[in-house]
Amino acid sequence: MKFFKYQGTGNDFIMIDDREQTFNLRKDEIEVLCHRRFGIGADGLILLQNAEGYDFRMVYFNADGGEGSMCGNGGRCIVRFAHDLGVFENETTFIAVDGEHEASVSTDLVSLKMTDTTAVQIKDGLHFYDTGSPHVIKYIDNLDDLDVDGTGSAIRNSEFWTANGGTNVNFVEPLGEQKIKVRTYERGVEAETFSCGTGVTACVLDRFVVDACQSPIAIVTKGGELEVSFEVNADKSFTNIYLKGPAKRVFEGVLA
Repeated sequence: MKFFKYQGTGNDFIMIDDREQTFNLRKDEIEVLCHRRFGIGADGLILLQNAEGYDFRMVYFNADGGEGSMCGNGGRCIVRFAHDLGVFENETTFIAVDGEHEASVSTDLVSLKMTDTTAVQIKDGLHFYDTGSPHVIKYIDNLDDLDVDGTGSAIRNSEFWTANGGTNVNFVEPLGEQKIKVRTYERGVEAETFSCGTGVTACVLDRFVVDACQSPIAIVTKGGELEVSFEVNADKSFTNIYLKGPAKRVFEGVLA
């Protein structure tokens, strides 16, 4: 089985063209492929499948082998993958677990329209957003010094979130009105990743809620820079949310 490796600001994924629907690996086999010592190494595995009425379907598996919720950087990477395969030229519409997405490709940049998001909710004392995946946000000074794995794991595995389906945890340091630094502890990976698309989206929306910061907002992650633009509805929900940043092929190979 042929595979491709893609990354978007350091968030890396195994891509498989499954338009003939021959993919049949088990959860434990996917987990091994994503392992950085015993497999290819990735934050997740993504299938590109046919979908009636759309250019393609995105099916996403977390690094633990379980099928996951929406992944923003994974969405941008599969758009690049589909573009490289010749599925579309410049603009595309595809379907994922959280619904329809539009996207476009320009040089090495991919712009992905994210799902509409309801107004901020307060859960277990933290701001919460569902941007296709669940995210809570905590503001931190001196973010570079934070133990993200330890602090993130404590929140993610707390009694509240264990009983309420789990969450991703984002730590934010403002760098001015129009720029933030973000580090994310991802469920499914159960560790910090270099970047998280749905996570930075949630953080940008929260900057509007907390400090009335306006669209667009730039984000610095460990893996590079992203940008999120948005519009706010009268009920404080969000629409026309776009996640923009680089997505690139790293290498390809064959699974023996």
